Amino acid sequence: MYNESDLHKAYFKKVKENYHDETVLIDIEKGWKAVEQTIKPITIKKTNYLKYAVAASIVLLISISFLIKNEKDTEVVAPPVITNNTIKTGTDKATLTLEDGTLVALEKGEQYISENLESDGEALVYKSPSTVSKEIIYNYLTIPRGGQYHVILSDGTEVWLNSESQIKYPVTFANKKTRQVELVYGGEAYFDVSPSHENGGSKFKVHTGTQEVEVLGTEFNIRAYNDEDNIYTTLVEGKVTIKNNKHKEILKPKEQAVLDINDNKFVVTDVDVFSEIAWKRGLFSFKNKSLKDIMKVISRWYDVDVIFIDKDLENIEFKGVIKKSQNIEDILTLIKNTDFINDYDIKNSTILLK
Repeated sequence: MYNESDLHKAYFKKVKENYHDETVLIDIEKGWKAVEQTIKPITIKKTNYLKYAVAASIVLLISISFLIKNEKDTEVVAPPVITNNTIKTGTDKATLTLEDGTLVALEKGEQYISENLESDGEALVYKSPSTVSKEIIYNYLTIPRGGQYHVILSDGTEVWLNSESQIKYPVTFANKKTRQVELVYGGEAYFDVSPSHENGGSKFKVHTGTQEVEVLGTEFNIRAYNDEDNIYTTLVEGKVTIKNNKHKEILKPKEQAVLDINDNKFVVTDVDVFSEIAWKRGLFSFKNKSLKDIMKVISRWYDVDVIFIDKDLENIEFKGVIKKSQNIEDILTLIKNTDFINDYDIKNSTILLK
């Protein structure tokens, strides 16, 4: 938002000069009037936002929330109807499935220790074995809706898993053989792979449905949710090769490969890496995302169902950064205050947008 125009830069400066308490409510109208004293304002023509899908900007700078509102006349509306709100903010939690089928619940604040692994409630750490077994034994780590977790594999590779994800991996990797893990039913994971030269030269592969990612030592993100038509692979550092049974692509840092699962074709584009991996840093970052796509992300983290009473609202676009630790009602109020949605209701764990 700051870099988009001189007008925004001037507004930001005025806010810094006039608001020192981060908890105070920003007076948007007063802020703009202060800016207009020195800079000619941008004229925004009123349009039918449902017809033209006007992009509403919600810029939430961590502690202070700035809302750029459309020019609709303010209407007095009834407060949201909230019935038995059971929606909780997501947290660190997962289910570990051991080789014998035993299920272990991993929760924030609780420890789990066994012979070759331990968890402090936020990360699961596998110990590097003194001797390598010839038999490969697998564990599964399943992240529910409303959860996230961090696992450090026996080779030192670190994996951060987002909500509604599952990964299959060896307890220990076979010596001098390709290290392989699998995102079993999709989800999202960020990988910081231990270099091959520290593991006898062995490569590292991640299998996701019809796609395979091969790396030597790098950082990348894979998003492959079952309710999405594409698999997104974003390279942060290093080099990866992505392939399926028809195509092969080599990614450079800050590039993203999008695999259409319907036709098995790749499209490679440059991306804003910050937005793609913000979830790992405890943030939601949306860049011209439709409200429908935003609510998919919200529903996974808060473990809720979202129903659009007005279907036209699904295509309105927003951009901004929001803390994942925020209460769901705070986020919904911010969206409502743009005036692009009339209201919302919460009934148990269901959000109704109207």
